[in-house]
Amino acid sequence: MKILRSKKALSPVVASIILIAVTVAVSIAVAAWMGALTIGFMGTSSLTITDLSFQGTSGQASNTIVIYVRNSGTKQVTIAKIHLNGADVTSKLNVTSTLTYAPAATGNLTITTAGWSSGNPYEVKLFDSSNNPIGASQENAPS
Repeated sequence: MKILRSKKALSPVVASIILIAVTVAVSIAVAAWMGALTIGFMGTSSLTITDLSFQGTSGQASNTIVIYVRNSGTKQVTIAKIHLNGADVTSKLNVTSTLTYAPAATGNLTITTAGWSSGNPYEVKLFDSSNNPIGASQENAPS
């Protein structure tokens, strides 16, 4: 008779364990789904200027500055404006490539300047369509 009583008690314990296991499994699945959903909304846009190249000779009327960029963020980035030493030089951009960069994409932008002077510092800032800065670099022109 004692064996039968313990057999009856086994059924509610097993049922409780199964209910707890199912609840934990469902909560893990919901947490993973919400995490994946949240990551899609929390992407970052970050364009990094990896190098500046000054082409031409110091003091010439028509020189170029080549800006090498890399999208180090997780979202696509589109450049809307470029400032050189605080002045908007977007109209002087020689567009030979796209201004939109996918994550991990690289590229270069060429700006025709009114002449750069050797040894002078040049600061380049890039802005997105919301006028938010997405990259900056400062470098001295070669001597």
